[in-house]
Amino acid sequence: MTKKIKYLSPTGVLGVGFSEDHFMAALSPDLAFIGCDAGSTDGGPANLGGNKPFFSHGAVKRDLRILIKGARQVDIPLMIGSCGGSGGDWNLNWVWEIVQEIAREENLNFKTAIIESEPDRELLLQKYREGKFRALDPAPEIDEDTLRDTDHIVAMMGAEAYQEALANGAQVILAGRSTDAAIFAAIPVAQGFPPGLCWHAAKIMECGGAAVVSMEKPEGMICTITDDYFELEPVSPTQSCSPLSVAAHTLYETGDPYMMREPGGVMDLTHARYESSSERTVRVSGSAFHPEPYTVKLEGAKKTGYRAMVLGGVRDPMILGQFDSWFGGLQDSIRNNIDAVYGESMAGKYRIDFKLYGHSGVLASREPTLGQTPTEVGVLMVSQAETQEVAYAIAGQAAHMVLHHTVPEWQGLVSNLAFPIAPHFWNLDPAYQFVLNHVVELDHPLELHRIRYEEI
Repeated sequence: MTKKIKYLSPTGVLGVGFSEDHFMAALSPDLAFIGCDAGSTDGGPANLGGNKPFFSHGAVKRDLRILIKGARQVDIPLMIGSCGGSGGDWNLNWVWEIVQEIAREENLNFKTAIIESEPDRELLLQKYREGKFRALDPAPEIDEDTLRDTDHIVAMMGAEAYQEALANGAQVILAGRSTDAAIFAAIPVAQGFPPGLCWHAAKIMECGGAAVVSMEKPEGMICTITDDYFELEPVSPTQSCSPLSVAAHTLYETGDPYMMREPGGVMDLTHARYESSSERTVRVSGSAFHPEPYTVKLEGAKKTGYRAMVLGGVRDPMILGQFDSWFGGLQDSIRNNIDAVYGESMAGKYRIDFKLYGHSGVLASREPTLGQTPTEVGVLMVSQAETQEVAYAIAGQAAHMVLHHTVPEWQGLVSNLAFPIAPHFWNLDPAYQFVLNHVVELDHPLELHRIRYEEI
């Protein structure tokens, strides 16, 4: 009899939703576990730096309720990685509180493992002094003060943290920042299936049903791994996988479609083969995994100030025909106005970032249509300063200057920017930036991660 393991990923990220009916139909006693990723850096550093969840309390609770009840119904582990969006300690405990709410409301009992991913700063400093840090490309310059002063730092755990929690009887695992694939590789690797197949399957499964031919809405995927291959089957009966759709997933969020690093080694997909096993399913074989020294990636977010924003659109063809010179003069005009109003006391205390949508807002200088006259241009201006008051004041000055900045062909007072929202400038949340893009070599996989257990 062929040895195999089967598991379920209900959606690509916790809180985005999925069809409860399809999920319940996919539940069966032969599933080994349910896994779900909950995090991303897509939204930038503010989720980690500012203790913010990626999705709302209601959205996360809805998905978690279905997952927890389903997992307990068939008595299999449920593993959630990068809880709360960024996996910081605040985000992790936010999800833990939601889990407790669900357990009380549904009268459920289970053992929970809570795996923290914000490492002890003194331990990080020790590793830094020992030369255990390696910069990724691109990486900012760092020093010991970076490790001391950054608001929040997380270490992306590998599969071993999940394996440890399972070995200690956890039925629900809530993990801080984690590599997405570690959630799904932990159990198959621990049970002795080929690591290349386990990690390659996990890389696909962390996105739920994203490897289907056409993902009209978020749904899940079932994976079956044997000693020779793994097989993917969409949870939704209306979706299907093809060899192309599955192979194309290797291009998603990767710098190299053949070599992909995880904490303990490298996935090697050079010889991976993709073939249809039915009209809806795809079989993958040939994936390899090469062990390497154990490293985990660090992400750090630090507050850099406060922001305010102006947004408007330019539609005047006279301006658009000479947009570059108009925009260059506008920037000079804004600076001169701020100097005149606030004097030297404002010098060096603010900055304004511009995005020009319909002109070069996405590709900047690489935009292939630069030099062509656009139909309209959206002007986004974001001011940043050390205080919210100053950021707001600068945005107000900039809004007024862009509204009336003219061209030689027009005489008198003009209003050349259409504002879509009133008021036409407003405060944003505090600004953060990522200050670490490094890996650190560990002596053992759990060195930076603490696990606590709670009985519900």
